[in-house]
Amino acid sequence: MEIPRHVAIILDGNGRWARSRGMPRNYGHVRGAANVENICRAADELGIRYLTVYLFSTENWKRSQDEVKALMTLFHSYTRTAIRQARENNMRCRVLGDPSALDATLQKNLSELVESSKENTGLNFQLAINYGSRDEIVRAVRRLAEDYKGGSIGSSGEITEEKLASYLDTADIPDPDLLIRTSGEMRLSNYLMWQLAYAELYFTDVPWPAFSKKELEKAIEVYNGRTRRFGGLKPGEEDPAGKG
Repeated sequence: MEIPRHVAIILDGNGRWARSRGMPRNYGHVRGAANVENICRAADELGIRYLTVYLFSTENWKRSQDEVKALMTLFHSYTRTAIRQARENNMRCRVLGDPSALDATLQKNLSELVESSKENTGLNFQLAINYGSRDEIVRAVRRLAEDYKGGSIGSSGEITEEKLASYLDTADIPDPDLLIRTSGEMRLSNYLMWQLAYAELYFTDVPWPAFSKKELEKAIEVYNGRTRRFGGLKPGEEDPAGKG
């Protein structure tokens, strides 16, 4: 079975999972956070090299103040736990998104997580927090424009897809091969829209807290059943019409 090099996941359904058990939404978020460690371990065991999870979007600030506050408290705790997990499991962690809107302590925790794990050689684990794809692209274009104005980009002709991609949060990370979204929703929700251009999409009704290694394997099996095409051609395939 071919294992995708990079899997991106939208962690959806925490609140619905909790309500279905007569528990408050925040309980679902706590269980969902705990499940991130399980899936990191499963991904590593399966041979996935890059795993990116959508923790908190730029749109999530619109949720109730109580829920946002609870989520931020959870992220404080989770990032401290993640530092230990990265050390124990040889994970390299990186953060996608704009951390400037987060409080100073959480920013410090995230910086420590990235810095303390940068030499690790196991699973590459990306946390998308205060992340939105449109925001990411706007931030990238602003930096690119500043470099153009400053002269480090000589002409507009130097601005290619590869050049713009080098300004994204994922600059040195390969694009995802497979996107998984849990809990039945079937949309991208402003997640990695540039990077997912050729990813296979997999949607499952299983809510995130119940998503297991078995469910991850099921997604990979579906991935293996698809014919990957880029511009209508399989990887390495040439267009017969283009031959003399």
